[in-house]
Amino acid sequence: MPSAISEALRHEAQIEAISRHLARASDVLYLGRGQMFPLALEGALKLKEISYIHAEGYAAGELKHGPIALVNEQMPVVVVAPSDELLEKTLSNMHEVAARGGKIILITDAEGRSKAGTDISEIIEMPQVHSFAAPVLMALPVQLLAYHTAVFMGTDVDQPRNLAKSVTVE
Repeated sequence: MPSAISEALRHEAQIEAISRHLARASDVLYLGRGQMFPLALEGALKLKEISYIHAEGYAAGELKHGPIALVNEQMPVVVVAPSDELLEKTLSNMHEVAARGGKIILITDAEGRSKAGTDISEIIEMPQVHSFAAPVLMALPVQLLAYHTAVFMGTDVDQPRNLAKSVTVE
C-alpha cells in the first residue's frame, strides 16, 4: 500500500488542474458501485463542505432513478470505478451519462482505463491494487479533488462555514 499511495500522489498536479474546471460547476454528481458507493457519497460531501458547490453522491445502479435527469453539458460527473467485478456495469452507467453530455471525470486503474472508451473528459489513473485495498487508494483522488477545488475558489478548507462537530465532548 505505501508504494501504491506514493504512486497515486504523483497525480496531484493533474487533480489540481481538473479542480480548476470543477470550481466553475454549480452542481457535481459522484457515482460509484459496491465499495465505491461510500466514496461517491464522501466525495460529494467533502466538495459541498469545503467548496460550497452543490454535489450529490449516488450508487451508479440508481442512476436511472432520478439523477440522470439532471445530467447536461455543464455537469461534471465523477465516476469512481476501479477494475473489479462491478467495473463493466459502472462503465455502462458512465456511458449513459456521456450520451447525455455529462463531463466525466473517471477515477480508475489501468485496466479500467483500457475498457473505459473515449467519451471521457478526464481520467485519473490510480495504481491497480487488490479490491480490499481499493477504497483506501481511491479515497485519495476523491479527497484531493475537493481540497484543490476549494483552495482554487479561495475558501477556508480548515474552517468551513456553518459546520459544527458532530461529536462533542462533555
